[in-house]
Amino acid sequence: MTAGRPMPTQDDVLGYFNSLSNWGRWGDDDELGTLNHITDDVRLAAARAVRHGRSVSCAWEVAVPEDMERSTTTCPCAADMPGAEHMPAPGFRNDRRWGFSNERLGILFHGNTITHVDSPCHIFWDGTMYNGRSHSMVDAATGSAWAAVTAAANGIITRGVLLDVARVRDVPWLEPGQGVFPDDLEEAERRQGVRVRSGDAVLLRTGYGRARHEAGEAGGFTQAGWHASCLPWLHEREVALIGADTPQDVQPSGYEDVLMPVHAVSLVAMGLWLLDNCDLEACATTAAELGQWDFHLAVAPVRFAGTSGSPVNPIATF
Repeated sequence: MTAGRPMPTQDDVLGYFNSLSNWGRWGDDDELGTLNHITDDVRLAAARAVRHGRSVSCAWEVAVPEDMERSTTTCPCAADMPGAEHMPAPGFRNDRRWGFSNERLGILFHGNTITHVDSPCHIFWDGTMYNGRSHSMVDAATGSAWAAVTAAANGIITRGVLLDVARVRDVPWLEPGQGVFPDDLEEAERRQGVRVRSGDAVLLRTGYGRARHEAGEAGGFTQAGWHASCLPWLHEREVALIGADTPQDVQPSGYEDVLMPVHAVSLVAMGLWLLDNCDLEACATTAAELGQWDFHLAVAPVRFAGTSGSPVNPIATF
């Protein structure tokens, strides 16, 4: 799908680390990156995008045991729990009607299956993170002291725009290895009657969610996704967050020495946060039914101290 398109060379893509850099744009101590584009006015505009009151999730359920190690404890009667006789509250010892269950969870959320957000400290380039900080600021015991997911503790609340490129190309889904290019994005805007503007979150539908629902599995490293040529477009439009129903980068990337240019340039140079592995099928169905391709998007990362991201359940409200 590259015939007739001007394709950036590998040198061009490497040049994006400088030409698209936001280092220092919001100050030398900035950890938010492109989330700075989400101003109070942008949030108010996002609220006005709610015209029907219908909400849908854009996340996959986290499966057990494929995606998550889970240990569940059940206690049908709390008074029989070992040590209950030593609890200070008499009700805990005497009330024989209430019980409980709880869980211990283990999740590796980065990868190709779980819906999650990447904060800027997730990727290094030449040992450096967003805004010029060294990789040495990430400690094995305490995590990252720079641009961790807790920088977005107040949530990512903005206008979301779904660009359904599979629909534009009139296919059920893009095949693995097919890239999405700026002209695809603009054709989606034209057909859907919407325009991406400063502070927006752009969600890219390749149709992989449909394929994943039908196949019942996810995996592999060859996938459809953003081509590196979209990066200047995203920078020019001042996009705050991008998401996709794949892990973002088309694979193979087409560049021998840059495995994941969208991840690397976005997170390191631009400070552009990423929303990986969305399930956009319900969002796309709702958008088509309502004839509305923008919506209020709420993404609330868990405040895991020092982590490079978080599992999330993005909510689109039309």
